[in-house]
Amino acid sequence: MAEPARVTGVKAGKPNPSLEQYALLRAQAARLDVAADLQASYESWLGFLSEEKRFSAHTVSAYAADLAHFLNFQAAHHGELPNLRKLEALTTADFRAWLAQRVGGGIKASSNARAVSVIRSFFRWLKKEGLADNTAATLLRRPKVPKSIPKALSTSEAQDTVNTIGELSDEPWVARRDVALLLLLYGCGLRIGEALSLTFADAPARGQDTMVITGKGNKQRMVPLLPVVTDALADYLRSCPFELTGDDALFRGVRGGPMSARAIQKRIQSLRGLLGLPSTATPHALRHSFATHLLAGGGDLRAIQELLGHASLSTTQRYTDVDVETLLATYDQAHPRAQKKAE
Repeated sequence: MAEPARVTGVKAGKPNPSLEQYALLRAQAARLDVAADLQASYESWLGFLSEEKRFSAHTVSAYAADLAHFLNFQAAHHGELPNLRKLEALTTADFRAWLAQRVGGGIKASSNARAVSVIRSFFRWLKKEGLADNTAATLLRRPKVPKSIPKALSTSEAQDTVNTIGELSDEPWVARRDVALLLLLYGCGLRIGEALSLTFADAPARGQDTMVITGKGNKQRMVPLLPVVTDALADYLRSCPFELTGDDALFRGVRGGPMSARAIQKRIQSLRGLLGLPSTATPHALRHSFATHLLAGGGDLRAIQELLGHASLSTTQRYTDVDVETLLATYDQAHPRAQKKAE
C-alpha cells in the first residue's frame, strides 16, 4: 500500500476536515505537501493569477486555499500524495466526493460555488499549459447559490447615519474623519476596503469633481465627487493631527496608524442602537444604499455598474429587486388604474 499522504491538517483515511481545519488550510496553503511536479504547477498557477490575471492578493489567497483544500482531500481520499498524473486519473466520483465533504462540513453554498470555479479554472490552466487533462473536471457543476438581495438603508436612515456618526467621538478630528469616510461610502459607492486603501496622494482637492478608485483585481474606475464629499475630506485633513505625505494611508486610527475596517464597523454598530437601525446597517450597506437610491431616482443600470466597479451587469441587476415595496407604492400613487381602484 502507498505511503499515507503527508498533507498538513488532513489525516489519510479521514477526509472530513471541520471548518476549523479548513481555516487552518487557508493559512497553510503555501506549505502544501504534494508531489514535486504538482507543487511547481500549483505555484506557477498562483503566479499566473497574480501577474497575468492581475487578481488581488486577497483573491489569490482565497483561490490558493480552495485548491489546497481540494488537493488535501484527494490525498486523504486516495491515501497517497497527489501528482499531475493522478490528477488526470480523477473521476467524476472523486470530484463529487470532495464537494459532498464540503457540504457535509457546513461550508456555505456560495463558498462551494467559488471553489468549484477555482478547481475548473486550475484544470483549464493545466490543459492549456500541456501539463494535465481531465474531462471530468469540465463536467463539474457549480452548486446553486440562493439569490441574495443587497440590504440597503432607507434614504432617511442613510442620511441619519452620515449626519450622526460624528457625535460618537469627543475628538473633533476623529468625528470629521468618520463623516468623510461614510460620505465616500454613501456618496460615491465605495467598498470599505477601497476607501481605507486610499492614500494621501489620492485625496481630491476641494472642488475636484472626479476621483480614480482602484477596486477588485486592481481594476480602476472613475467616480464623480459631490462637493459635500470633497469638503468633508478637506475638513478632515485640515484637522488631522498626523503629518501625511505621498503613499501614507489617508484615513488614520487614533494612534496614527492606518485605520482598520473593524474601527468603523464598531462605530456603525453603536449607531444601530442609538438610531434604531436594523442589524443590516453596516458600512457595506451604505454602498448598497448608494446604488439603490440612484436606481430609484432613475439612474441607468449600466452607469451604476460602472460606478460600483462590477465586472458583470448581472451583479448590478440585483438592485432592481431591492425596493419592491417602494415600486409598488409608486405604482399605486401614479397609475390611473390603481387610483380608480382606490376610489
